[in-house]
Amino acid sequence: MSKAPVLRATLLAFALSSLSALPAFAQAEKPTELKIGISTFMSGSASVFGMPAKAAAELYIEELNAKGGLHGVPVKPIFIDEGVGSDRLLSEFRRVVQEQGAGLMLASISSGNCNTLAPVAEDLKVVNILWDCGTERALDGNYQYVFRTQANAVTEMVASVLYLLKVNPDFKTIAVVNQDYAWGRESWEIFSHTLKVLKPDVKVVAELFPKFGAPDFSAEVSRLQVLRPDVVLSTSWGGDLDTFVRQASQRGLLRTSQFYLALGETSLQSLGNTLPEGVLIGARGDHYFLHPQYAQDPKHQDFVKKFHARTGNYPIYSVYHMVQALEGMSAAYDKAIEANDGQWPSKEQLAEAFRGLEFRGLTSPVTIRPEDGQGLESQLFGVTTSSPDHKFRVLKDIVIIPADMVTTPPGEKTLEWVKTLTPALLDQVQFVDQKTAGLQ
Repeated sequence: MSKAPVLRATLLAFALSSLSALPAFAQAEKPTELKIGISTFMSGSASVFGMPAKAAAELYIEELNAKGGLHGVPVKPIFIDEGVGSDRLLSEFRRVVQEQGAGLMLASISSGNCNTLAPVAEDLKVVNILWDCGTERALDGNYQYVFRTQANAVTEMVASVLYLLKVNPDFKTIAVVNQDYAWGRESWEIFSHTLKVLKPDVKVVAELFPKFGAPDFSAEVSRLQVLRPDVVLSTSWGGDLDTFVRQASQRGLLRTSQFYLALGETSLQSLGNTLPEGVLIGARGDHYFLHPQYAQDPKHQDFVKKFHARTGNYPIYSVYHMVQALEGMSAAYDKAIEANDGQWPSKEQLAEAFRGLEFRGLTSPVTIRPEDGQGLESQLFGVTTSSPDHKFRVLKDIVIIPADMVTTPPGEKTLEWVKTLTPALLDQVQFVDQKTAGLQ
């Protein structure tokens, strides 16, 4: 055999092997439907938080599909119950990706679960949106496929401290009652370090961490009744928060200490008049159906009406975070398809589109940092008050704090960055004029 045919055969084999080695995104095909996995609590005490988010996803996806889906591709949600426990959740996450062919995942609510699922999503090479969890550490892995479409605990807790100092600058003692898992521990660590920097004379009189899902808080309430702190902070959420507040209210604790529920927006409707006036409330983002800047906004107002008609309730921040994640998904596909000359993107192209992505959910715009995939969103706080229009407390004395004031810069360590904060930040915290928005 001559050398020329051998050379031609070698070159052909090399060319074919080179084509097969091209990145997968060069050969992506438009699917007949896009399956997305969505984890949320559908059972257990946290379902009071998770089920409204599920209803929001169903409403959003129904309307998206009615308009033709994502560039002509209908979206099919596959819901996973986060209440089944971490081990089974992990198994279900893998099954939905590997066996059911989900092209994108939204997981999860629990900070502990996010820490577990993020490296798994990276291993499976599936884009995963951390759609609600707050732990800063969920993005510690320098991931290619994992993003968060809302703020993390740093933004939320630093802003929480600023609001407390704005409305109650003279308190001397504080106690915390937080769920005993990643979020409860980490949120208090950030809050307490920030407080120590901005008001070092405050004394922490109790750090209480009841078990997640605890049905009885009598020991914690009794301890607080003896200590009588000026402020009782809780960053708990869902059924745990409701149970704690009800038991504390029954024993008069809300009359002797000012309660600060940093995630309390979700419990305004469920607790009703159990909450007295004067409780400090955080919305974990600027998520509030009576948002002074967006209550009359057509997009926001339309969703609030439809959600209320479907569920009988107004949206809570888990609802806003779900819509925000789905809007982020839609915006990322739009960006990736445009960058791909109108063709359906690969997983890699979709992941790249999330970096630097700017979009809007129902309230203020969100930006995802290109350096680490972290979402930046404003933070809303208020004080409970009565309203003739509702059978539950609403908020007054609202402030909205922009994310860039209260978020660790990329590449810096949070607890070191917190030390650079000064009380001058409080001068930038201004109350919103609710009368102008027609809300008072």
